Order: sequence, then structure tokens, then C-alpha cells
Amino acid sequence: MAPRRAADPARVVSAALEWLGTPYHDQASIKGLGCDCLGLARGVWRDIVGPEPMAPPPYSRDWGEVGARETFAETVRPYLIEIDPGEAGPGALALFRMRRGAPAKHCGIILDDGRFVHSYERTGVVAMRFDRPWRRRVAFAFLFPETA
Repeated sequence: MAPRRAADPARVVSAALEWLGTPYHDQASIKGLGCDCLGLARGVWRDIVGPEPMAPPPYSRDWGEVGARETFAETVRPYLIEIDPGEAGPGALALFRMRRGAPAKHCGIILDDGRFVHSYERTGVVAMRFDRPWRRRVAFAFLFPETA
């Protein structure tokens, strides 16, 4: 099977920016109305790639969860293009480990200006500095494919 081509990073960044200001809503994915971090990634997928290949499995928003299983990464791995987290640049989807020993349960899309877009409880979809505290939390990174 031929390797999949990555979507144009500028298109991914532009699509992510269109979600700014969307209120936080757990397990939702409706631009302008509500989404969580996965809902943001799902919406960008729909904008860039097309219909979602599957419904997301049930998930908890408990960042204190522990365990060796990386359910989030395992779920997206067949559909996205995995890259080394240290090489993640504009347009990449970064999966964050919010606590040491916990699985990666948060995500955001890296912009081209030193920031990233994510959906955060109480703030909704915002762009924040992709600074050292956030960079050190990146456990996995993926690129959106050009096509499904």
C-alpha cells in the first residue's frame, strides 16, 4: 500500500482557526455551537478530509486516569499519519499527556505562529502559546491525510 500524503498544513491551520470561539461542550463537534478537544479534531477532519470514518468510542474526560493503554492514540492511528512528536509543526495534531503516568487524553492543532488551537473546559476553542510546558506534554503527533 502506498503511503498516504499529508494534507496541506496551511489548510489545516486555516480550518482550525475557523473553530476559534466555539464554546466547550463535552463530546460535541459542532462549529460555533460546542466541542471538546476531540470534537475540534473531528471537525477539522471533516473540513479537510471529508466524512468521519467512524464514530468515536465512549471516552471520559478524567485527566487523572491512569493505565498503560493509549486509547486515544490507538483510535486515531489508523486514520492519521503518525510522526515523531519532536517534528510536529504547523497543521499537526498533538496529543498531550496531562499528568505523568496518565494516558494522552487532550489534543490540539499546532499553528504556524508559535501557538496551538484546542478546546478547553470553561474557555472553549482558543489559541494559546505552544510553549515549553505544553511541548513537554506532547506524547504523540499526527498529520491529517490529504484524503481518507
